[in-house]
Amino acid sequence: MKKSWGSKMADMGIYLLVGGLALLCIYPFIYVLSASISSSQSVIRGDVLLFPKDITFEAYTRVLTEPGIWIAYGNTIYYTVVGTAFSLFVTICGAYPLSKRRLKGRSAIAFFIAFTMWFNAGIIPTYLNLKDLGLLDTRTAIIVGFAVSTFLVFIMRSFFQNVPDSLEESAKVDGANDFQVLWKIFLPLSKPALITVGLFYAVNRWNGYFWSMIVLKDENKIPLQVLLKKLIVEMSVSEQMMGAFDVASQYSKETIIYATIVISILPIVLVYPFLQKHFVKGTMIGGVKE
Repeated sequence: MKKSWGSKMADMGIYLLVGGLALLCIYPFIYVLSASISSSQSVIRGDVLLFPKDITFEAYTRVLTEPGIWIAYGNTIYYTVVGTAFSLFVTICGAYPLSKRRLKGRSAIAFFIAFTMWFNAGIIPTYLNLKDLGLLDTRTAIIVGFAVSTFLVFIMRSFFQNVPDSLEESAKVDGANDFQVLWKIFLPLSKPALITVGLFYAVNRWNGYFWSMIVLKDENKIPLQVLLKKLIVEMSVSEQMMGAFDVASQYSKETIIYATIVISILPIVLVYPFLQKHFVKGTMIGGVKE
């Protein structure tokens, strides 16, 4: 069917609008990248608007030779890998029983779990709870204290509920217990859901900084995002990172901050496009009802 002139104009208007919004979203990334490889004089004068000026990689050299960056990077990787694994373990342990109709009080338990999606204890009670447990300034507070997302528990539960009951019944006839059914049947069949939930947890762990900033005081334990906050908000670039900075140098506080931002977001930017389909699938899984 041939489109009318009005439909073509409407489509063109939609494409222009979406394209403009996409450019507005992409521009900050392009600017940060361009500023990070431009000379400090060009950035300070405001000459860098889209493309880099007087290209230099001295800011990256200074950032990559700073031990504090690598310590923070290692902490972020640790919190992401170990935290995601622990979060998946706890989420599976919560979602699997909730998917079973034979669980007594399942509706009440699900309600109280869902209740935490609407109301939570708040910042101060959570902090006091961590303090009373002796978890302040510990890695355990970050790994265990914020391990579970209620939303993701229900996503996993929805997926487990889609596994045919006949498979579990056959396994039970062969003498399998609940743990064996979970390990040998449900988890292998739930790989798409596990990947989806794991990605949500991993991105949240990688980008998380608020509670790390509040709980962790030891500089050797802070993740990269907390270090970025200090650089960007407080502009507290260390003297060691600045090195022998002078007017003739090709890097400054601004270019060092931009270079650090690029280095911190690079893993997510590279990985996310290949894994985006799993996020979409996770949204579809979450829409499945009993």
